[in-house]
Amino acid sequence: MSNRARVTVVVSQGQSHHPEKRKLEEEIVAGLLGDRAVGVTVIPHLYDLTADGTGMLSLQQETGDLIVCSWLFPRAAHWTLDRNGVHGQFGKSLLDAWDEDEEEADAGDEKPRVLETRQLPRRRIYHLDLRAGHPTGDYLDEIRRIAAETSTPVVTLTGLAPTNAPADEESLVRPGGPLQLGEPVEPASGPRHIDEPAARRWYPVIDYSRCTNCMECIDFCLFGVYGVDGQETILVEDPDNCRKGCPACSRVCPENAILFPQHKTPTIAGSPEVAGALKVDLSRLFGAPEPGAPGTEDAAAMAARERDEQLQLAGRAPVGEKTSERSTPKPAPQDELDELIDALDELDL
Repeated sequence: MSNRARVTVVVSQGQSHHPEKRKLEEEIVAGLLGDRAVGVTVIPHLYDLTADGTGMLSLQQETGDLIVCSWLFPRAAHWTLDRNGVHGQFGKSLLDAWDEDEEEADAGDEKPRVLETRQLPRRRIYHLDLRAGHPTGDYLDEIRRIAAETSTPVVTLTGLAPTNAPADEESLVRPGGPLQLGEPVEPASGPRHIDEPAARRWYPVIDYSRCTNCMECIDFCLFGVYGVDGQETILVEDPDNCRKGCPACSRVCPENAILFPQHKTPTIAGSPEVAGALKVDLSRLFGAPEPGAPGTEDAAAMAARERDEQLQLAGRAPVGEKTSERSTPKPAPQDELDELIDALDELDL
């Protein structure tokens, strides 16, 4: 006999307790009760969760496909999860308005992207934007469509179920993956609520499908937010070093790869559109000749002003058109022999 492994639906609650938002969240959860094709997990707003907190640790343990319902643009939700160790392929929802022209342009772009160097699990993560204003029924229909499309057949062999298994095997489901031989089967259960204290946060999220690892963000930021991993790939190393409300590094990213999911400007918050004139050529900001592009100077001035405002709020002097210490040439490291020779020179023997 066969059934289907459940797909996990994650409902990320809004930061506010607005009654209309809570109503939509509750209607989605209630509409999935008793649905054997899905399991439901309710978490606080995913952007506010920490990588080592209960919510993210729970999602990190999920190995199957995920359907994430959140109050964020799909790009922002996907790369927020990725930054916190929840990886997977980007699954497309029929509720999203995909720009086919933009996809064709991306396909013809020969710039190497960081995503091309990464190995991701085969499972897919689908994102439903609750801010889009669809009726509850549309969200439920899309969740069921995805679940039917992605669920994996699970085969239960006669005689291998535990002796205390219920007689109605069609009611048996297993969240998180296919049933293994000899493994106990589990009855369907209600939604799982994860309660974790979650204060509002502000930090950048990198979209590695667009990032080319140019390092302009780490050159521009003076707050120690960015770093590199063992493969010299850019990453958000210390997110809580970021200054609340400052999106300046997003403006200097030439590929629109840096997102601030809570920013009021859609292109910075993660909408699929390209920001165009909002982007700043970092070399221009630091003294390169004017290329003549309309609006470039205003955007450069805006980015520098936003950074200087945050430096002053932190009790530091504004820097104007200066790069970070990373861009300042440093003397080559000396080996022990060079240090010994220098020491002898100082003795003036």
